[in-house]
Amino acid sequence: MLTTHPFDDDKLREECGVFGIYAHPQAAAITALGLHALQHRGQEAAGIASFGTADFRVEHTMGLVGDHFSKESVIGRLKGDMAIGHVRYATTGDTTLRNVQPLCADLEFGSFALAHNGNLTNAQLLRRQLVRRGCLFQSTTDTEVIVHLMALARGGSPVDRMIEAVRQVEGAFSLVAAAHGTVIGVRDALGVRPLVLGKLGDSYILTSETCALDIVGADYVRDVEPGEMVVLDDTGVHSLRPFQPQGRRFCIFEYIYFARPDSIMEGTSVYEARQRIGRELAREAGVEADYVVPVPDSGVPAALGYAAQSGIPFELGIIRNHYVGRTFIEPTDQIRHLGVKLKHNANRHMIEGKRVILVDDSIVRGTTSKKIVDMMRAAGAKEVHMRISSPPTSHPCFYGIDTPEQSKLLAHRLSVEEMRQFIQADSLAFISLDGLYRAMGDTHRDPKNLKFCDACFTGDYPVALTDQHDSVEPAPRPVLRAS
Repeated sequence: MLTTHPFDDDKLREECGVFGIYAHPQAAAITALGLHALQHRGQEAAGIASFGTADFRVEHTMGLVGDHFSKESVIGRLKGDMAIGHVRYATTGDTTLRNVQPLCADLEFGSFALAHNGNLTNAQLLRRQLVRRGCLFQSTTDTEVIVHLMALARGGSPVDRMIEAVRQVEGAFSLVAAAHGTVIGVRDALGVRPLVLGKLGDSYILTSETCALDIVGADYVRDVEPGEMVVLDDTGVHSLRPFQPQGRRFCIFEYIYFARPDSIMEGTSVYEARQRIGRELAREAGVEADYVVPVPDSGVPAALGYAAQSGIPFELGIIRNHYVGRTFIEPTDQIRHLGVKLKHNANRHMIEGKRVILVDDSIVRGTTSKKIVDMMRAAGAKEVHMRISSPPTSHPCFYGIDTPEQSKLLAHRLSVEEMRQFIQADSLAFISLDGLYRAMGDTHRDPKNLKFCDACFTGDYPVALTDQHDSVEPAPRPVLRAS
């Protein structure tokens, strides 16, 4: 079986997306639409849990949102005026139906559902402790730890129990949860993962990105603050602070790659941020060429910025086919080789005999970049220069992003010149760390006053990696793909 994502397979994987709505007569349908907008954050599985006056329903599916939740019969089963939903790319746990979120349970106060974007860095330690206390786990996800902590909590209400539970976990997380009469959103103390509050008529929404508000016609109200818990109930919107105040460390890779370009994150347009990064990259690593060519689709805004700053024309030298399924079964090695062109193909008319600058967002293992350079050469490019709108990715992420083990990261093993030789480009350059921060509004990266998590570039992990350093009973390294 051949993946038809020959370029996407070497990307850092998206995390997950969450959506929740309170007090809307078509809550499940609105949630399904919101999940459509968040599909880029996870394509492995999706789920929706709905709450009525006395009813609780849940639907889980493997695959894309539209393959299941566009069916009228499915939405018809999800009755109620409250719902939460989740799209998943697994950070921990296998890709099986039992791990699909929202996770649901009947606790002392009634039915409960929980959706999580992020990764808990002490989940293995907590899981062992909970199993010793007699807890029976039904999934292999880190998220289920929170459900058991709530079940054992001393507080009575869902809000009290969740406060007690989240105070015991470490890591990066944005949570959306629901119980009868209440929708709850929580963001980790450093605000590594995104979460926003919106309003649709008299209904309130919690979701990962503003693009999910746009698709349902909702208004953006504000970002949920780092360390804040937002409670939606029949008395309105309530803000609680379960954690001690800490500095903000938002994931900078949201701006580089993960978020949809039409989203606003932390008050900043993702599209404009990527253009600024491209401009800074051109200032730092200019080279003479005929065209600036984005690696679609994630490289487009940065390539536009690079072209504008350098004065070199922007051209679509690679054409992406958006109508290819996830897999293609081939009978021979020859067909497998041809399958690389199912998703992307060189625009030979524009490329032949030209010096091109390829702009992409990252290099992970390097296999993708090598294929792209080879494709440009085969199309007759005279020179191929690669420019990357992030610094070298040399460290794995433990906060909800899928990265290979460190030994498989090309930037961990090789110098930039050695990487250039590996991908066979005429030149290769990355934006500097200071340049990235300048593009985001800082004069340089100040280690004493950081606003972002940039651990994948620096190894500066802002949250304790308890499971990784547990020397008493070493936990197996989880599959680091987003939850």
